[in-house]
Amino acid sequence: MGEATTVLVHGGGATGRAWDRLVPHLPGPVCAVDLPGRGESPADLATIAVEDEVAAVVAAIEGQAGDDVVLVAHSSGGLVVPGVVAASPGRVRAVVLVAALVPPEGGCGLDCMKPVHREGLVASVEQAAATGGPAITLPGPPADPEPFRTAYGGDALTDDELAFVVDPLRCVPDTVHHYFQPVHWSQAADVAVTYVHTERDRPVAPARQREMIALLPGPASVVTMPTGHLPMVTDPERLAAAIVAAG
Repeated sequence: MGEATTVLVHGGGATGRAWDRLVPHLPGPVCAVDLPGRGESPADLATIAVEDEVAAVVAAIEGQAGDDVVLVAHSSGGLVVPGVVAASPGRVRAVVLVAALVPPEGGCGLDCMKPVHREGLVASVEQAAATGGPAITLPGPPADPEPFRTAYGGDALTDDELAFVVDPLRCVPDTVHHYFQPVHWSQAADVAVTYVHTERDRPVAPARQREMIALLPGPASVVTMPTGHLPMVTDPERLAAAIVAAG
């Protein structure tokens, strides 16, 4: 095999620039994708579906990657992985999931949430639809960034890390529509998967991560990192080593 291109898929409320601290530690070519409606990829956040996000990643692979790809996805970016693998036969050498969402077969992102969060989101979306109000989206940069310092778990973000995370280049409004779309991991059953388990995570609890690892269609290699939800920001060298080892 030749040198693989590392294709990076960001999570919720972020852009491809979320990976900026990681990229210098990765060998070979790297492609950090902006999913539709985020960063440099304009789209209507109210209607974006997983299939639209899959199409964007596949287009990036076809336009910027070689024949071998290591596909890396963070958090809700995991929802696009099976579709990308299915649409890129023979090109995805390995998958690395970083605290990523893995629904049960045919399930959706809602199934990965805590019940209270899932129920609240469903109720909000249904109310907006019933009243004809604006579609529910996730907010962008906070007026007060200080709560973000500890929101992700692990050690509190340093001033530099906090400024990096809440920068409008990286912290953006986001869709909730993709959490309602079905995902079929059976489409990616033949690809080697490494799951980066973030053991001090708050948004995606470590126990929930273990449950989702068990939902993968085949055995996964598990790399545990003693971080919160953003290892690409707080421990990029160690995350890069895990990605390189997986590829």
